[in-house]
Amino acid sequence: MRVTQLSAFSVRIPLKRPIRHASHSRKDTDNLIVRATLEDGTQGFGEGVPRDYVTGETIDSAIGVLQGTRLGDQLGAGRSFADAVHMAERLHLEIPGDDRQCQANAARCALELAILDAYGKHFQTPISETTRILAPGLYEPRAWVRYSGVIASANGPKARLAAWRIRLWRFPDLKVKIGMSGHDDLWRLRTIRKIVGRKKDMRVDANEAWPAGEVAKRLGELESLEIRAVEQPVPHESVATLAEARRSSKIAIVLDESLCSLVDARRAARSGTCDIFNIRLSKCGGFIPSLRIAEFARNANLGYQLGCQVGETAILSAAGRHFAASVAGLRYLEGSYDRYLVREPLAEKDITFRWGGWAPALNGPGLNIEIDPRALSRVTIREERLFG
Repeated sequence: MRVTQLSAFSVRIPLKRPIRHASHSRKDTDNLIVRATLEDGTQGFGEGVPRDYVTGETIDSAIGVLQGTRLGDQLGAGRSFADAVHMAERLHLEIPGDDRQCQANAARCALELAILDAYGKHFQTPISETTRILAPGLYEPRAWVRYSGVIASANGPKARLAAWRIRLWRFPDLKVKIGMSGHDDLWRLRTIRKIVGRKKDMRVDANEAWPAGEVAKRLGELESLEIRAVEQPVPHESVATLAEARRSSKIAIVLDESLCSLVDARRAARSGTCDIFNIRLSKCGGFIPSLRIAEFARNANLGYQLGCQVGETAILSAAGRHFAASVAGLRYLEGSYDRYLVREPLAEKDITFRWGGWAPALNGPGLNIEIDPRALSRVTIREERLFG
């Protein structure tokens, strides 16, 4: 069974409310959707979320690298789902001078997921089987997964209200965005901590907002609030400075913008700049590269968690669910905010997490979602034929 056609869609997904953090503010998101069609007409869908301030990608560059790659040369016959998985692992999109090997990751993610979804549907196999096939040492299937709560830019009374929602919904843990202009981070964190209680596992995400010379001081300020981890405190260019700060603090350092590939993972392990990798499927190049990063982290005695991109539709949410429900050892889990965040999740069924952050595994074939063609049409800005 071969892929006979590939198409790319530039889509603009409106958000239900503006989302702001230290690196960016947005009210919508430009995402890349890839559709793969097999010989028998089976269609699979994949998604990537290009972020120029993370991997250097834009929608135009992502579509451009797909158009500039001889995709037909990389797509053989899939005689089984395992064949398709190995084919997907070999997919390669090259950007000249890409030292970190991450500048085509959103494009690769969308392409890879579309292929896995199509072949998964054809062979009646969930894409979570990819973990068993490629990383059996990580394979740990679960019927349910549990997502973190997140407080983004809420400040003042809104921060109190958001904290009460987290408490009443009984999320297992909580991430708070910090480092935004005009916010008193310590006041916000004290207020939130008082409401959610001392036992709640609470971490913060600085989105590169801290000056490199202030990391040790700011970590010290957070220790009294029993913050468990801080995500990407400094810009990527200053990430080497985290090694010394990490040695003098009890708070775990999480790499996000500085963790986009196996190249980044190996450099981080060598330099001792972090305790945990934040893996996001689009940022890291897809399901399979994300598996390889998780494998590397485990072998290097580092932690790893699964994050998400603001504005993911149900395609990436479903892929993240398959990853979360099949990969052992995830420290934290973020994603599946569909109903609460995006106006067009694109799927015909709602896969948003439930009370307490709980969500069931998706055990049907492929991604186990069906795309609503009318919804895809409503948000499509541009469609390009890539192959076939």
